[in-house]
Amino acid sequence: MKLSKKSEYALRALIEIASRGPHGIVQIPEIAAKENIPEKFLEAILLQLKNAGILRSKRGVGGGYSFSRPPGGVTLGEVIRLMDGPLAPIACVSRTAYERCSCPSEEECGLRSVMMEVRTAIIEILDKKTVQDVIKLTALRRQALQNMLNFEI
Repeated sequence: MKLSKKSEYALRALIEIASRGPHGIVQIPEIAAKENIPEKFLEAILLQLKNAGILRSKRGVGGGYSFSRPPGGVTLGEVIRLMDGPLAPIACVSRTAYERCSCPSEEECGLRSVMMEVRTAIIEILDKKTVQDVIKLTALRRQALQNMLNFEI
């Protein structure tokens, strides 16, 4: 599985917005500059996240985007599905977009069996990890790196 740029940018934008705290509002140019995302592309992504109920927007001075629900309730899997569709590596193992494959017998197909394991592993990780989890992990990694640098000095 490879994330599209759309999914990657959506996740990075959500992480940036969530890192501002529960009442943080962030404008598109600020996110685009910090995360190196083209503004027009980011605008379309944020609108899609807003339409899905993940974000809300406020117009005018002091406006921008913020979370409409807690970042701890937004999973990475949810965002990736919204941007790219099913997480399954092939259509015949998808839960949400199943399509019959061309093999003679799905029940006997070893490749399908392996791809089902792959799908299950991906889902088990991405549907458990939230935007808030990524922020916490980033903070832990930043602290560990800082501790290593301080120790070496």
